[in-house]
This record gives sequence, structure tokens and C-alpha cells, in this order.
Amino acid sequence: MAHRSDPFERLLGEAARAGTYPGAAWAVGDARTTLSSGAVGVLDPERPGEPTLPDTLFDVASLTKILVVWAVTGTLVDAGKLDLTAPLGSYWPEAAGRPLAGATAHHLLTHTAGLPLRANLRHLYGSDPQDVRDGVLAEPLRHRPGEAVAYTDRAALILGYLAEHLTRQPLRRLAADRIWTPLGMAETRYGPLPAGLGERCAPTEYDEEGGAPLRGTVHDFSTRLLGGACGIAGVFTTTADVGRFLRHLLLPEPGAFSAGWTAASLRVHTGPLVPPRGLFWHPAPGTEPADDVWAHFGFTGTALWVSPARGRWAVLLTNRLRLTRDPGPLARVRDVFRTLAFG
Repeated sequence: MAHRSDPFERLLGEAARAGTYPGAAWAVGDARTTLSSGAVGVLDPERPGEPTLPDTLFDVASLTKILVVWAVTGTLVDAGKLDLTAPLGSYWPEAAGRPLAGATAHHLLTHTAGLPLRANLRHLYGSDPQDVRDGVLAEPLRHRPGEAVAYTDRAALILGYLAEHLTRQPLRRLAADRIWTPLGMAETRYGPLPAGLGERCAPTEYDEEGGAPLRGTVHDFSTRLLGGACGIAGVFTTTADVGRFLRHLLLPEPGAFSAGWTAASLRVHTGPLVPPRGLFWHPAPGTEPADDVWAHFGFTGTALWVSPARGRWAVLLTNRLRLTRDPGPLARVRDVFRTLAFG
């Protein structure tokens, strides 16, 4: 745990007092252990008696793309069940004859498939999950695959659908069976959370329909539309569990995705296109690809980093969305946090 001299605690505590977020939990470690961890602030400014704790559960938003989709995809590649370079329409009947047919899983993982930038699922396709799936897979592309890099939630949504097609299992089960259970991530799950766990969860944005901040229910509207679990978002977890996941990237354990998948993913796959992308991972802001510090962020205020070259990982979970949608203050805190963690 952190001591008063811990620079991470000083940085994150000052940011909580400045109103960047109500609370935060963090952990930094190497391949074998956690070097610094702790929590600062409160779960909700309206309940100042409830501090954020090291085992607080956070809605990690787009970190789901790493903790589920990227990881599960790795197990499929490792098993020879998925060729990243094969056109989707050549082996996936739902994609055949549609605009997406010529794109590959590699295009999806590098955000170069040409998909629409916004989800807009309910507006475009309604509320039936099968109608949403059909509509997403039939949507025209913005440009030919491979021409440009543009981050979109739809890439992870479609890869989640693909994983379900290849395995005939729902994403919830795939994540638990292939990733979270083998890595000992006992606190990690898709929501909605049961009442007892919801009390340990950091609330996010105020929900007009419910008349209270969301707590234990995923913030992302598209994911809520799809029952709380999809490739876009939906995972709730703790810093300790994310640390277990990131340690596996540095020192793999049997049973989950391989070292080869990690190594293949943490390098630039987009050539001269900008911004540079690995497979779902990207070079951390403020670094160059040669620095070998890779990151992924979540809209609710979450972040993770890993650097094989430095043998170091870091995770920062906040619920900044409880206070603001302005990403600027937290982005500045993340930059300092990353510098402290990786030098």
C-alpha cells in the first residue's frame, strides 16, 4: 500500500481535491509484484463518508476492449481458429455479401476497417439486439479498409460478434472461461452488478431516468441497450485484477493468451498512417512507439499501460465522469502518472 511519501498518492490525492474526479485507485508493478498501490478520494462527493478503497469496483468502459475482446481474440489466434488477414466475408456468413466482407480482423484491431465513427445503435437500428447486430454488420464503410486510422467502438463490437460466431458462446462466458478465471481475476465481471457488489462500485454519471448516478450499471448507452455485455464496454473490475491481467503480458501464465499474441500486438501495425496503432493498443500519449509504452483508456476515467521493454505495468481507475465529461484535467494527470510509472 502507499505511504505518505508515495508520489502516486500525492499526485492523485491532489487531483481528487482539485475536482478532477471524486476518487481514484491505482497500482503499478512489474512482472512479479505490485510496487505501489492505493486509493484516494471518495466514491461520491454527495456521500463524503464513503472513501474510495483499493478494492473499489469501477466501470472501466473501453478497457473492456482489452480485458475481453483483445484477450479473447488472442486465444482464437493462438488456437488457429482465426486468421487475422482473411477477409471476414470468406468465413463468416453474416459478413458475406456486405460492405464489411472485404475487411479483416486485422483491420478491426487496428481501427482501419473504415467503420462509422459513432455507434448510434438505437437511433439507427432500434432496441432489438438481433436488429442491432444485423444493422451493424450491414452498415456501409466510410472508406476502403486500410486507408485511414479512426478509433470507433464498432470495431470491438464486431470483433465480439465474431468471437461469439467462432465459438458459439456468449462473450460473457468467453471472457470468464478464457481470460478472467485462468488469470485469477475473481473480482472482474460484466454488469449489471448485484446489490452487494454495487455498494462497492464507484458511481458514474447522473442518470435522468433513474434519478441517481449510475452505480453497478454500465454507463455506456450502447452496452446497456445490448443487455450490459458486449465488446464496447460493460466490465467492472479492480486495480488488483487489472494488475493480474497486465502481469500476464510480462510473464505469461498457462491458460490464457500467449506471449506471442502480446508481442505481435505491442508493435505498430499501421505503417505510415497516423495515429500509429498496435492491435487495439496504442503508444501512450507523450511517447513514441520506440519508447515501448502502450496504453488504452476508458471514457469513465480509466487507463492502463504496459511496457515489456521496461518490465512495468500500471493501472489508474477513476470515476471522473461523476463530475465532468471534460477529458482535459484527467489527461494531464494521466501524463504525470505515466511519467512516474515508466520514467
